[in-house]
Amino acid sequence: MIIKDVNVNYVDYGQKENPVVLLHGWGQNIQMMQGLGNSLSFTNRIIIVDLPGFGKSEEPKTVWTIDDYVSFLKELLDKLNVSDPIIIGHSFGGKIGLLYATKYKVKKLVCLASPYKKMINNLSLKTKILKSAAKIPVLNKLEGFAKKHIGSTDYKNASDMMRKIMVEHVNYDITEQLHKIKCPTLLIWGTMDKAVSINDAYELEKIIDNCGLVTYEGCSHYAYLERFDQTVRVLKSFIGDDKNEN
Repeated sequence: MIIKDVNVNYVDYGQKENPVVLLHGWGQNIQMMQGLGNSLSFTNRIIIVDLPGFGKSEEPKTVWTIDDYVSFLKELLDKLNVSDPIIIGHSFGGKIGLLYATKYKVKKLVCLASPYKKMINNLSLKTKILKSAAKIPVLNKLEGFAKKHIGSTDYKNASDMMRKIMVEHVNYDITEQLHKIKCPTLLIWGTMDKAVSINDAYELEKIIDNCGLVTYEGCSHYAYLERFDQTVRVLKSFIGDDKNEN
């Protein structure tokens, strides 16, 4: 599908009702969120997107801001006849979800270690993220959707365009806009996250009305994968998926 002059790759499967949109982090792709999508697909419509510049989606033709990614997502969901979605985003994808929820109707929002403030040490951000990923032994067991995609060459070989977009991302503070979020919001964070501090999570919980925080003691920026089974249980409870899968 062509959105904003970009050829976009996405998957759309599961049930016809209750759309859940999953957005991956920087330097990653659909497969990083596929495990969650598969686990929720028994009772939800699952849409997972390769954000422009990652996976099999084309790069933007110009330097996109986070607002551009938000308008891209709105146009995509409009074309898929999706309104009032549940949005689940990790890191960069979570930031897009946060800003989307300030502008458009969202049924529920889940942020997995999502930055929202300006990142002062932006030059060391990718190093922090890649190092934290390398310390997760459980990734070796997550066959089919994760182990080959954290810290991939997508990030290390980023083009000039994507580097410029990264600078836009890390320097864009959306704190002042977050009070506009009215949907039920859930934060899932590792207490040892070196990329986006747990202190940011505590602050974010206070900024957004109707917001709850689940912390994973000793976990990193990829806490949602480190405790994957727990994450699935938490998400099903939050979304309202209490039906048997069998």
